Amino acid sequence: MTSVQISPSGAYTLANARLHSSLTPGLPTPADAEGFVLADIDVADGRIKRIEAARQAAASESTVDLAGRIVLPCFVDCHTHIDKGHIWPRKPNPDGTFLGALEAADADREAHWSAEDLARRMDFSLRCAYAHGTAALRTHIDSIPPQEDISWPVFEAMRDKWRGRIELQASCLFGIERVGQADWFGNLVRRVAAAGGVLGAVTYMAPDLDALLDSMFSAAMKHGLDLDFHADETDVLEAVSLRRIAEAALRHRFQGKILVGHCCSLARQPGDEVKATLVKVAEAGLSVVSLPLCNLYLQDRRSDGTTPRWRGVTLLHEMKARGIPICVASDNTRDPFYAYGDLDMLEVYRAATRILHLDHPVADWPKAMTTTPASIMRLQNPGSLRAGGSADFVVFRGRNWTELLSRPEQDRIVVREGRAIDRSLPDYAELDDLMV
Repeated sequence: MTSVQISPSGAYTLANARLHSSLTPGLPTPADAEGFVLADIDVADGRIKRIEAARQAAASESTVDLAGRIVLPCFVDCHTHIDKGHIWPRKPNPDGTFLGALEAADADREAHWSAEDLARRMDFSLRCAYAHGTAALRTHIDSIPPQEDISWPVFEAMRDKWRGRIELQASCLFGIERVGQADWFGNLVRRVAAAGGVLGAVTYMAPDLDALLDSMFSAAMKHGLDLDFHADETDVLEAVSLRRIAEAALRHRFQGKILVGHCCSLARQPGDEVKATLVKVAEAGLSVVSLPLCNLYLQDRRSDGTTPRWRGVTLLHEMKARGIPICVASDNTRDPFYAYGDLDMLEVYRAATRILHLDHPVADWPKAMTTTPASIMRLQNPGSLRAGGSADFVVFRGRNWTELLSRPEQDRIVVREGRAIDRSLPDYAELDDLMV
């Protein structure tokens, strides 16, 4: 297939583009078995002027024939940790376990996380995400004292720097037991609210979990904050904090957005326990994000050298069947929690398709990397292709799902406001002086 050149003028027609019906509202013709429709896209002044069924377009300098290449909206990555990103060279996980990750990350944060160190690594991460086609990203910010006073100003500066390229959000992160430190917690909530952030924590089966959750929900309601939890990132059957979060949301009649990540233990629990949890999750209006790459790396890693027996992901099919909004996201990148990754949501979705069986049928699973996280993050534009919307999309070489998900697609074309961006990735050597 010949290479594609997007007109630098910003005014052109993409003819014979293959668009997915779940991500392109109002497509005029029926979709094929994979959910695709062949369509033409008119672009001008940074916006999509029109999308209509493919027609026999007259050849011209302003018409680009994609010959059936797939075009998807830019990605939305709703669960990342760019404050930890790329510390692996100076602080690797010693054994690949969750405990090893915790201890290594804690040690690195205490030794190295200055404002300069954070800013350089966060910017490096965002450059990677941008080059791969991500338009919006939420990062968790380690907010364990005294780190919150260093990291949140860096986040605010980074959000300003990247405005117009990546819509950047942040959620605080700390162990749920710290909510009991009332003065500290109150100050952190006010700090997060002032930064326009999201209130978040790691939940586990603390003896007073319900009371701690009540304090978090009360604080979120007082300050008008959404909530974002890490929950049950373990194979322990007794880990049911996902259900306890749902019960807290129902107790408080919480009207904000609640995103819960990981929920790994749910896949290990008996069927009646799963059903009871999912009924409450659906009733409470929770959304769930699975992090397939990181959980595959950490969960069920065995010290005796034997092979892992399960995949570490949560029950997305069962959740979807109950109408629970679900997403997939990158999570950690080249840090002790995940040694690999590059904030490439196509890689994440490709892995999720294989690990979680997001195929046969594909149906509307692509929403998990686009429109669903965009809604959870309260974004106005990203996640779909529509007439009148911003011309932010990715042009791939693949013409169907098996072509798209079989190769890394490193020659993809990322278009922002109608123009192809420079997709050069930053060199890891840029960070070498930090890794000592």
